[in-house]
Amino acid sequence: MPPRLSSPQNMAALRALCITPPPADMAAGHAIAHHDASLTKPPGSLGRLEELARWAGQWQRTAWPRAERVEIIVFAGNHGVTAQGVTPWPTDVTRQMVENFRNGGAAINQIARVSGAQLRVVAVEELRPTADFTHAPAMDEPAFLRAVACGMAAVRPGTDLLCLGEMGIGNTTTAAAVCAGLFGGGGGAWAGRGTGLDDAGVRHKAQVIDRALAHHAAHLHDPLAVMRHLGGHELAAMLGAAIAARHYNIPVLLDGFICTAAVAALEVLHAGGLDHTRLAHCSAESGHGRLATALGLSPLLELGLRLGEGSGAGLAIPLVRAATACLCGMATFAQAEVSGRK
Repeated sequence: MPPRLSSPQNMAALRALCITPPPADMAAGHAIAHHDASLTKPPGSLGRLEELARWAGQWQRTAWPRAERVEIIVFAGNHGVTAQGVTPWPTDVTRQMVENFRNGGAAINQIARVSGAQLRVVAVEELRPTADFTHAPAMDEPAFLRAVACGMAAVRPGTDLLCLGEMGIGNTTTAAAVCAGLFGGGGGAWAGRGTGLDDAGVRHKAQVIDRALAHHAAHLHDPLAVMRHLGGHELAAMLGAAIAARHYNIPVLLDGFICTAAVAALEVLHAGGLDHTRLAHCSAESGHGRLATALGLSPLLELGLRLGEGSGAGLAIPLVRAATACLCGMATFAQAEVSGRK
């Protein structure tokens, strides 16, 4: 089992983790492809399940991948930008929903139960809000590094599959701002309805994002600076969790718009930085499809979800379980005494 990662003590140490990720085990991938070709089915007939099995094995570094020890981690955080009226919901809802998760009453609790996954909830920075990023960096360097370290520490070595999720009133605004900072296009290209904005609310949200982009323009050349200036505590924690998973040989299922935005900097900093992840679904939040395209991610599911909480990632767990079960449990043509293709 890989040793525990040390928390990055400065931005340079964090950057080094981002730009030098461990590679996939290509030998395991070749062994899986060879074994898959011998199974009692036409080549390619299981479609993306075959690719999922190979992906899981390459990152678990084994020709016999597993999906038994599965965890969903929901990171929660609050956002100072809510002072700008970008959401109709009070920030108290974040804390209330954290308690709901812990009491088993949320959608993700039910999805985790039926998917056979362990669910954990992490209130990052004790739900202290970030600064309002329209006039200050969302996080200073120590707070950003603490949030990243919190996400790293939450990941348990030996996990077979990790699902990332989030909760935070106002975090669709934060995610949209991060996407605009990383990929351009301004607030109008990325702002969506979030938890129920009308057209005027979406326009206001876009204007708030544009003000933030103008205020932080000098820092937008650096993906980690974008995350610190425009991100949130729970987004930074998901970034840290994705980094730790890569170093611990754990494949990751990404959830919706906020989750994908949280880890996008890894791909911007290093081509292939998200290869150990798969996008569970494409949410109904308007920017998510655009973000998935920018990152080259193809969703496993299209269900019109826009809840967050890791719900889409949890729903994709059975697909990975089915993929590994078929690879490891099916008989070969020789074992089943079935005639192969001529």
